[in-house]
This record gives sequence, structure tokens and C-alpha cells, in this order.
Amino acid sequence: MSTLMIAVCMGLYYWFARLRFGYTLSAMLLQPIVVAIFVGLLTGNMPASMIIGAGMQLVYLGVTSTPGGNVPSDPALAACIAIPIAVQSGMDTNMAIALAIPFGVIGVFVDQLRRTLNAIWVHMADKHAEQANMGGIMRCAFVYPSILGFVIRFPVVFAANFFGQPVVEKFLSLMPTWLTHSFEIIGGILPALGFAITIMVIGKKSLLPYFIGGFFAVLYLKVDVMAMAIFGTCLAFLIKGFANKEDV
Repeated sequence: MSTLMIAVCMGLYYWFARLRFGYTLSAMLLQPIVVAIFVGLLTGNMPASMIIGAGMQLVYLGVTSTPGGNVPSDPALAACIAIPIAVQSGMDTNMAIALAIPFGVIGVFVDQLRRTLNAIWVHMADKHAEQANMGGIMRCAFVYPSILGFVIRFPVVFAANFFGQPVVEKFLSLMPTWLTHSFEIIGGILPALGFAITIMVIGKKSLLPYFIGGFFAVLYLKVDVMAMAIFGTCLAFLIKGFANKEDV
């Protein structure tokens, strides 16, 4: 698929995922690992896309909690820009993760701009409410914010994907080896930061031994990650079942 079509599709994906109609699938669509599936289908390189998406997902594990609807970074924008560029340019996974972080921060400013401008529709809806105009209220609640979201969000992702790949490739070719290696190190550290944020989100000291135990089981006992996830799920159900019996 051409760079133009990939840029258009990624822009539409980001806009649609951020619409959050009904909140049904929006939380899933915004995750880097899900964005990676879409990118893999577009580029035809599913393995590379999933590897980069999985690494990026680790960084944003702790961004699932959004107090007051505010987040420190936008994983969807980071993924919609960094994953396609990284896959098409053959970028290293750690380098791709490091590339994604600034775009995630930019996504926060984009969302703040959207929220500020959306105040226009709130005042407009108030006037329609005074006239009992349900159609006008619905347009202010869904149609106008969707159009504004497209105007604000689509160009950012489209431009980054359309112009970004050759720029990134040229930039990487001009960068000295020590600098690219530094970015790779930073990208390798960021997933650990994601784990640390997740521990902070868990917040209960009584749960930390399970987290640490699972980590070291994978690292030292060489237990497969999927097998460890299944084992952890079964253990959680058993502990929950025993707790319920004690309550009875």
C-alpha cells in the first residue's frame, strides 16, 4: 500500500478511535497493540508491527487510569504515528519506542485544544435546550464535536505519516552511531518505566509480591509469558474463591 493511503487510513483510524461513541470499543482501539494489528494489515508486515506495538504497549501500561479524564500522554497518537513509520523504515523496536514518546505528549496538547473548542457546542446546546430542540442538542453532542475532532486530529496523523517516513529515514542516516545507540537504550528503559507506573496504579502493597513473583518467574525460570498469564489468572480466581468462602 502506498504511503499516501497508509497516511489517510491512520488518520481516519485515530479520528474514529478518539470519537468514543458509546465508549464500547474505544478503550481497546486506543491501545498500541491494537493499533499495531491495523498497521500490520495495511503494511503487510504483521510480525514487525506486532513486535513494535507490544513493546510500545509496555510503556503505556500505566496510562489506563485517567483521573478526571486527563492523561499524561496519548498512546493512540504515539502508536498511529510511530508504528507505521517504524515498520516502513525498518526501524529498531527500541528506537521506535523512543520516537513514540514525544508524539504521545503532543497528543495531550491536541486533546486540550479539542476540549477548549468543544465548549462552543455546550453553549449552543444550552440555547437549543431552551427551545426544546432535541435535534439541535443531539447535533451539538455528536455531529459538531465529531467534525471538529476530524479537523483537529486527522491532519496531525496524516502529515506525520505522509511526510514523516522520508524525513525520519534521512534523519537516521545523518545521525552518529552513538546517538542512535542512546535512543535504543532509552527505548529499552521506557518499558521498565511502564511497569513502574503500573505498580503505582495497583497501589496495594499486598499485591506487589504477585507482580514481582510473576516477573522473576518469566525472567529466571524461563516460563513462557502466555503460560504465566494463564497461571496468574487461575491463581487470581482461586484466591478470590477462597476469600469469598471465608466471608461466608
